[in-house]
Amino acid sequence: MKRTRSINQNIPHRLLPDFRNLGTVLRIVLLANAGALACAVAQVATVGELWQRMLLDSALLQPVLLSVLLALYALNDVLARFPYWRTVFAIVVLTACITWFFSRLGGELFSGVHESAVFLDLRRMLLAALLAFALLAYFRWRAMAMSPALQEARLQALQARIRPHFLFNSINAVLAIVRAEPKRAETALEDMADLFRMAMSDAHDLVALRDEVALAQRYLALEQLRMGERLQVRWQTEHMPQQALIPPLMLQPLLENAVYHGIEPLAAGGIIDIDIREKSGQLHLSVSNPLPGRAVPSDGNHLALSNIRERLALLFDVEAEYRVERNDDSYHVHIVIPLREQGLP
Repeated sequence: MKRTRSINQNIPHRLLPDFRNLGTVLRIVLLANAGALACAVAQVATVGELWQRMLLDSALLQPVLLSVLLALYALNDVLARFPYWRTVFAIVVLTACITWFFSRLGGELFSGVHESAVFLDLRRMLLAALLAFALLAYFRWRAMAMSPALQEARLQALQARIRPHFLFNSINAVLAIVRAEPKRAETALEDMADLFRMAMSDAHDLVALRDEVALAQRYLALEQLRMGERLQVRWQTEHMPQQALIPPLMLQPLLENAVYHGIEPLAAGGIIDIDIREKSGQLHLSVSNPLPGRAVPSDGNHLALSNIRERLALLFDVEAEYRVERNDDSYHVHIVIPLREQGLP
């Protein structure tokens, strides 16, 4: 049985960056080149000398940077298994060794006429090690700064899911059929229990997509109990990757918005379309629903969608995509995240 955890308990956050994340790679490239520029400015007296120094430094920096990034990409999952400071030491040493290799490989290309090759090698290794340590310190600070925001986002999403109006509406719907349809009422109560059990379960950065889909189906079953034939749902999951992982509390708030701001105000009800598929190494999740004429999004709708957008940015950086398309009679949310699967790197 899955062990539950209090929502007030702190959840450890990953301090080491994900070296396979595009946002992490872009930050490393930009910050490393900015550091090289600062070092070059400190060593020259004129703009002409700065240009020459940057060309010389770039000839060494770029192959070193590319090699380090490739090595960290390959070792990403291995490094994540070791204690943080041991991993930091390993990355710093790896960076210094790669710098020494390219410095030796370049030979006289990277050496001045009156400069000692041994001294230059040692200086470059030291600068590379300091730069690597500074970048890791930046990512550690960033992770620690984001951790409270991510925990708050999880808490807000959890609170949004178990809003009192949903609980009261579900209980009233069960009471309305408990005598006439006891089996159906029993099933509804089991769905409620499962829904709240999953809502209070152990929170991780990513959870199994099939669990999120199961939770969403239980939620919709309860809403259909209340709304009857007015609420129709079309699932398109034939191409859904069964082992995929997604952020928790992601799908159900989208469906709740679709029900409360799309289907419920319509006298005849409507259809919610849910499409989950894998495409080109990415997971695509779409939710579409009809809208009443001149519908205005409420504060609750805005907060729920902002919460999802914030968590996507915190977890996937620039690799996540969140799009909303709205016209006079329909509302469409499309989310794209990197495909992560259980048991795979």
